[in-house]
Amino acid sequence: MHNAAFRAVGLDWRYVKLPLPPALFAETVRALPASGFRGANVTIPHKHAALALADERTPSADAIGAANTLTFLDGGAIEAHNTDAPGFLAALGEDEARGLRALVLGAGGAARAVVWALREAGAADVAVWNRTPERAKALADDLGITCVLRPATCDLLVNATSVGLEPHLNEAETLAALHLDQLDPARIVVDLVYGDAPSALLGWAARGRSTAWRCWYVRGRSASSAGRVSRRRSTRCAPPRRPGRVWTHRGSPKHPSTPCRYAGRWLFPVQPSSGSSEHC
Repeated sequence: MHNAAFRAVGLDWRYVKLPLPPALFAETVRALPASGFRGANVTIPHKHAALALADERTPSADAIGAANTLTFLDGGAIEAHNTDAPGFLAALGEDEARGLRALVLGAGGAARAVVWALREAGAADVAVWNRTPERAKALADDLGITCVLRPATCDLLVNATSVGLEPHLNEAETLAALHLDQLDPARIVVDLVYGDAPSALLGWAARGRSTAWRCWYVRGRSASSAGRVSRRRSTRCAPPRRPGRVWTHRGSPKHPSTPCRYAGRWLFPVQPSSGSSEHC
């Protein structure tokens, strides 16, 4: 996606994948500017480390407590940004969160960004659940929201866990891992897990449809941690702020075909959710 955007604005830049173990993260990132890198995107499990490593932080990255984008400044300083939050809201729709009861699954860097974004966008209630309750409570305490011991009824459900990255998990195993196996889908289901096709979670949401409710799906390609280009209800694409603009200080192409390939929204009616929650 980034390579297509670079080509579209006439930059001879390359966006490459660098697998990196946590033990080598700080040493490697500090060495990247000398190798010609202008910046880096950071994903699981490095988002907290990226923020800690940075010499400078944007206000949103500092408030969220995690960074997914690093910029290498002249003079050797590293600046941390978080484009997860605006990318998520741009894919969902800037005003869609207002007044909703939201439940975020996960307690890592992506979950922190989504929680912060929903809170700032006017969600009526934001709760977080994680398979490790202590991590959910820490996130909730940091960002001033509620943590729950088990997923329950909500208007907007966001999966920001790593469940779904494992290709061997089927739908039943995915729902069991997320403790959703006793619930009906929420009206809006967002899966941040990367992929080229609807995930098991979105398959579950689609099969729970009824004529009474709508379900808006946003797959990880459009609401990803990089704040990628998102496709709206038609084929028109609307690019949120994303790392390419941070690094190049140029506008982003509105209709690069490659970035829009998998981004999208699918509209389905779904069954209302049911269940009760317990707070941490």
